[in-house]
Amino acid sequence: LHIQLKALVIHYEVEASILGEGGGHMLGDRKEGQKIVRLKSLSPSTDVGALAKKVVDECKLISPSHLPQVEQLLYYLQNRKSFPGEGKVEKKEKKTVKPRELTPFEGMELNEEASITRVDEYVELLYEDIPEKIRGSALILQLARNPDNLEELLNNEAALGALARVLREDWKQSVELATIIIYIFFCFSSFSQFHGVVSHYKIGALCMSVVEHELKKHDIWLEDLHKKSKSAPENGSLRKDQGKALRKYQGLLAKQEQLLRVSLYLLLNLAEDTRTELKMRNKNIVTLLVKVLERDDEELLVLVVSFLKKLSIFLENKNDMAEMDTVERLARLVPCDHEDLLNLTLRLLLNLSFDSGLRAKMVEVGLLPKLSALLGDENNRQVAMRILYHISIDDRYKGMFVYTDCIPQLMQMVFENGEEEIEPELISICINLAANIRNAQLMCEGNGLKMLMKRALKMKDCLLMKMIRNISQHDGLTKPLFIDYVGDLAAEIRADEEEEWVLECLGTLANLTLPDLDWELVLREYNLVPYLKDRLKPGSAEDDLILEVVIMIGTVSIDDACAAMLAKSGIIPALIELLNAKQEDDEFVCQIVYVFYQMVFHQATRDVIIKDTPQATHHTQNSVFKKNSRDRFLSNFFTRFFISQEYDEEWGRKIQSEKFRFHNNQWLEMVESRQADDAEVYFYDNDRTDLFYSTGTHKNLEKLTCITDEHIFLTDLFCRDSNDFFDQTSSSPGRPATAYGFRPDEQPFYQYS
Repeated sequence: LHIQLKALVIHYEVEASILGEGGGHMLGDRKEGQKIVRLKSLSPSTDVGALAKKVVDECKLISPSHLPQVEQLLYYLQNRKSFPGEGKVEKKEKKTVKPRELTPFEGMELNEEASITRVDEYVELLYEDIPEKIRGSALILQLARNPDNLEELLNNEAALGALARVLREDWKQSVELATIIIYIFFCFSSFSQFHGVVSHYKIGALCMSVVEHELKKHDIWLEDLHKKSKSAPENGSLRKDQGKALRKYQGLLAKQEQLLRVSLYLLLNLAEDTRTELKMRNKNIVTLLVKVLERDDEELLVLVVSFLKKLSIFLENKNDMAEMDTVERLARLVPCDHEDLLNLTLRLLLNLSFDSGLRAKMVEVGLLPKLSALLGDENNRQVAMRILYHISIDDRYKGMFVYTDCIPQLMQMVFENGEEEIEPELISICINLAANIRNAQLMCEGNGLKMLMKRALKMKDCLLMKMIRNISQHDGLTKPLFIDYVGDLAAEIRADEEEEWVLECLGTLANLTLPDLDWELVLREYNLVPYLKDRLKPGSAEDDLILEVVIMIGTVSIDDACAAMLAKSGIIPALIELLNAKQEDDEFVCQIVYVFYQMVFHQATRDVIIKDTPQATHHTQNSVFKKNSRDRFLSNFFTRFFISQEYDEEWGRKIQSEKFRFHNNQWLEMVESRQADDAEVYFYDNDRTDLFYSTGTHKNLEKLTCITDEHIFLTDLFCRDSNDFFDQTSSSPGRPATAYGFRPDEQPFYQYS
């Protein structure tokens, strides 16, 4: 008995001998074989004795002496309660997830039962007219759908050669014939070991031609329908013709989609080999597949989206999809009633969403609210969330989430986790969205911030605290809500805590630039000054934490009493030492200069900055001439203090002179870089440039400085770079924005309009 099927298994042995001239045995060989006899007609009411006799009579491999044994096996088979895997064939090799198995179609089913022993008879029919060719190929297909027959068909080169020839010559004449023959080779393509046979007869290339031709035919059909529909309202008879044409089109479309389905399925099987897939790509397989996305047949769409998903992992294929407006065609499938199609579409969109240009297209075609709605679908939540995460990376689209129901759903999912670890996708998208002020306000509605803080402090969840840190950077309604949690955050800043956790808590505190907050009390109550001073030493911690300490000092230095306490603790020399060590790091220089800028406004710390630590003013003056416009702009604020407040006349005059030299040197470099053939008239030739450099023109330089310094001062104020490097959300007007959370715009791999 067959272990799965309703069938008998016959084991036999073939012996072949070569005899000499005298009839003697010269050479011999033995070969074992196996044959399966299917018993489809066997049912509980079948006469087992009659069926056993019929099996023995028709199968020449069974001796009549085995009739009792056959009858006994049939009796057992008749009473077996279930037939595991009946009607199914277990594939010999596990393959990637594919669409549902192909189903029979009209014109393929025949009344007569095919037999593997009559293959040669069926091949003879392939040399007749089209109807006979259809009949012969359909009978061979019956055999090919049984994997047990594939090896025997494979050995029949005449049959496969005839099928390939008929397909190559007659596929344009009959859609049914082409479908059946391609279906036969599809059965071979389901197993990797038979791919060489399919490639040998060049069936893959032929299928590409079939698909391309059928798509062109479809365009012609649509054009004819459009013409008839245009003229139909004018005449009743034309309306009747238009109805007939529509019905004819629908009939042709059903047959064509069956042909497309079996052809693309065969190509998908062959694409397991990346070399074969590359050949398909060179023949524009992506273009053909994207065109098929316009169809409505769900099973065909499942196959096409599966194929595109497999192709999308390669850059060149992804670029082809971008050119073909694939995202627009996929948008109509989200959402849809077909569960498999929806899931595959989302996974394809996920692959495409790694490209910034395609993410922009997804937002443009209105996928954002559709994806947000899918967060409530258990089966598709994870994939939808990952696509939304990619969209949330771009600052341009963060604000659009406010107009969807995404944020309330995300917050609910965060709170429903209880004490379990929050999923990476969920917390990641929350961190990104919290960087937008409108999203942050929505997150804090009701008891949102209270619940977030409670969970973060209890679980010491660094990622959740990172989300809170992003919320804390915004002015308006959200920042004052953090006053109740200043003590809780300050208590977490300890040397025995993990650096990552301290970094997020410290960063959240540093964002709280609130005028009514008594920072001196906070620092004293939680003894934070020693911790801040120790962390200013180069190498005492990771650079991110040291930088956050500097930012924290800049925040608390707004408070006069707090700035004095920090100055007395020796933090300013520690900052100078750190500045010397990090002078090539623009971010450190900018934040340290900002601390000095804050402290010079307090009488208690001014002398410490100017007289006791002259290195601070020296470094700040040098920062004026840095190429980094953010450092230069901040240093201008610092140095203007000497000019406008007339704190030190010598420093003011020196800075004015150096600024003038710097700006005029830039102007001279621009003039000297002009091409020799430039027709523009110069006000100064090369012989006059010594005016700005020679030692004999100090008096002229001083006069020019007095005249033009105000112009330079106003230029710095009103003609800055268009990129604002200062945090507009901070309540402190000059607070520089940090690099925290900054992500440069991702360059798409392929530019397209």
